[in-house]
Amino acid sequence: MTKKFIRGGVRIFGRIFPHTFGVNTFEKCKNENFSATLNENERIIKKILPSDDILIYSFESGGGVPCAVIYADGMVNKQLLGDLAARPLSFVKSKTLTTEEVKKAVLFPELKIAGTPADAAREILDGNSLLLIQGCAEGVIVGAKTVPQRAVTEPQTSVAIKGPREGFIEDVKTNMALVRKRLKTGNLRFEYAHAGKQSDTSIALCYLDGIADEKVLAAIKKRLSEINTDIIADSSYIATFLAPRRYTLFKELGTTEKPDIFAAKIAEGRIGILVDGSPIALTVPYVLTEDFQTAEDYFVSPFAASVFRLLRFFAVAISLLLPAFYVSSQLFKIQLIPLNLTLTIAGSIRGLPLSPSLEMFLVLLVLEILKEASIRMPKYVGMALSVVGALVLGDTAVSAGFVSTPAIIIVAFSGICLYTVPDFVETGSLLRWLFLIVAGSAGPFGIVLLIAFLLYYLITADAFGAPPLAPFAPLLKRDLKDSALKTDAYALSLRPGMFRMKNRRRLKDGFGGSDAEKSGESDKPGDGMITDAQKVKEQAEKEER
Repeated sequence: MTKKFIRGGVRIFGRIFPHTFGVNTFEKCKNENFSATLNENERIIKKILPSDDILIYSFESGGGVPCAVIYADGMVNKQLLGDLAARPLSFVKSKTLTTEEVKKAVLFPELKIAGTPADAAREILDGNSLLLIQGCAEGVIVGAKTVPQRAVTEPQTSVAIKGPREGFIEDVKTNMALVRKRLKTGNLRFEYAHAGKQSDTSIALCYLDGIADEKVLAAIKKRLSEINTDIIADSSYIATFLAPRRYTLFKELGTTEKPDIFAAKIAEGRIGILVDGSPIALTVPYVLTEDFQTAEDYFVSPFAASVFRLLRFFAVAISLLLPAFYVSSQLFKIQLIPLNLTLTIAGSIRGLPLSPSLEMFLVLLVLEILKEASIRMPKYVGMALSVVGALVLGDTAVSAGFVSTPAIIIVAFSGICLYTVPDFVETGSLLRWLFLIVAGSAGPFGIVLLIAFLLYYLITADAFGAPPLAPFAPLLKRDLKDSALKTDAYALSLRPGMFRMKNRRRLKDGFGGSDAEKSGESDKPGDGMITDAQKVKEQAEKEER
């Protein structure tokens, strides 16, 4: 009885206050249509957008035809709108105006027809203006938006020493232009979608036609159409709804803030997702090795790139396992530590009131607290806090006998190693806690079991057809050339085989083709055929002979 009463109350309350439950005004007026009367069209638009910042500028054409421009205050260049829209219409002497005549008179390159008031309202909220004419049963969208936005700068999370320094911003149109700037091909496709009943956030799907997997594209479109929430404030919201697994420690969509990385992933056959209001772009499918690769790996020699990648893998392994190994060796297997080091540790932990596991847990907790505080606090205060936490608290805790010096060194070194892969910090922090808990309760055997469980979890996972551990599990020999190690561009003649695609060859005119043919890795019959350039070259050699 109580549940029925609550449901009935919620249903009645939702009818009285529809906005509380996310009913957009577009939905209420989706069946409305424009009429030939200007005042009626203004009334419909104000019914959909009753806010005070939705302004109406009324004027007359040169022939005395009433006109009106409806726009959102602060999102439109008013001077440009007056000079290129209202002023040209003042020179039109016709007593009646049609939509075609208006489009010819208005000096804007971006003009389109709004079929319904709901579509027109969406354009107004997007920063465009709506031009209404007496006698026209349509609205003309004038692209005169001037939405406040920041300049294109280098992202703070992806600082590069070599290579491009441009980064995405919060405007989806600007981000699309940055991608188009790097992929000047007719195969580049952008498809729009909207999500969020209140925010009506614009989402742009980006892919290369003929290269991206159509099944993955169809799956993404289906999941985007099923999103039913009030607001999409960031691309992380979209990542949550698109993730195949609801609860997971590992992310299942790739992220980047740099257009050059985004364009390179698109060229490999992935599908990109740009969300209006977010500088972070998403890429699908995603594999774990992406986090260990940087843009600079492709701007230096293959040998240097391979060394740096192996260093990152080794650093992450140290950050996850070193605290756990230190605790488990003290509690279960002291023989794992060399004798001289054991004597040093024994001298430093003498008289400590805490057990090794509790000591490491406390020091690691302090590290996480300092990290969160330094991030949330103002920049200069955060720097001072880091110095105080690292020097004063650490030195005082050791002097007072609460913790040992090896514990602080291990935790500090573990934290530094984890930040060699910034995109893996969140996942790595959680895994480090898990390894520490298992090491304190089950010792080395528990660490081995947890590693086996994580490997099994990653091997059995499948996010949009790409296993997270690819190309190691399953083993794809051709893709190993750009994973933990990196070879030169000639050896990367084919796109990654872990992604299903129609066209896998990316190096044309025979470059690197011999390696692929020798290894039997041609992706389709056409890959081993002689190109037009080769035919011309062979014909010229025959004529010389």
